[in-house]
Amino acid sequence: MFKVPDHQVAGHRASQGVLGPLIDDSGRFYKPLQSDERGSKEMVFYTGFSSNKEIPNHIRKFFPVYYGTQLIEASDGSGLLPHLVLEDIVSSHTNPSIMDVKIGARTWYPQASEDYITKCVLKDRATTSLSLGFRISGLQVYGSEQSGYWKPNKKRVQGFTADDVRLILRKFVSSNPSDDFGTEPDRAFAAAVYGGSTGILAQLLTLKAWFEDQTFYHFYSCSVLILYEKEPILNGKRPCATVKLVDFAHVLDGQGVIDHNFLGGLCSLIKFISEILNNLPDISPKNSEKD
Repeated sequence: MFKVPDHQVAGHRASQGVLGPLIDDSGRFYKPLQSDERGSKEMVFYTGFSSNKEIPNHIRKFFPVYYGTQLIEASDGSGLLPHLVLEDIVSSHTNPSIMDVKIGARTWYPQASEDYITKCVLKDRATTSLSLGFRISGLQVYGSEQSGYWKPNKKRVQGFTADDVRLILRKFVSSNPSDDFGTEPDRAFAAAVYGGSTGILAQLLTLKAWFEDQTFYHFYSCSVLILYEKEPILNGKRPCATVKLVDFAHVLDGQGVIDHNFLGGLCSLIKFISEILNNLPDISPKNSEKD
């Protein structure tokens, strides 16, 4: 009934002896409820968010649907363990290209232990979190039936520089992704995926407008998940480009204050994607959708 997700790009992958998320065939995603305070905090967030009537409907779509918790057999073989039951975001996709982007120049939360803060600060400085306000945590880009997915390993992703991030954001919407970082991506799908009234940029701008006002929550170490599928574009249709927020183990009460840490990182990501759209060739590639 339960199986390991095929399209997980970040975090611990479930296996015998390793605790990780599972999915089923009904479109649900089972995330282990961690035994420390992270698990209970994430459950509290989902419960409160689901019942918060002040969250606009057009914002709710950016969060996975929450179905409660369920005891299921853990992937590490340790027996029954409570899991958060969530919407499986990629269940309707066949060959999704996915990117996990951790938002915020600061990934640690104020009440964290000194050891945890030190660990996060070192990682924020070693990656692009501190310099850009976000970092890419993982990705996969579907090429073709023959080439399959391009998926750089975790060590390579952790070493991304600011220039690498610019390149990766172009590769993500290209027909020629590869491990060759010297190859210029063709950006064949940039206009269709990033642009348009329902594209990634428009969705990020909608989120930005909400974060400029919302003071309910402060999101630390939360990710923006970006995904799309190439087949609709190749068939002359608009892609189902999707933005979702995930990972809420470190969400705090906003106490009436705007979440500038998350907002700043989101604005930075928007700037990078806008630059790609503003520098596309005058003649769009034949596989790109014209608005």
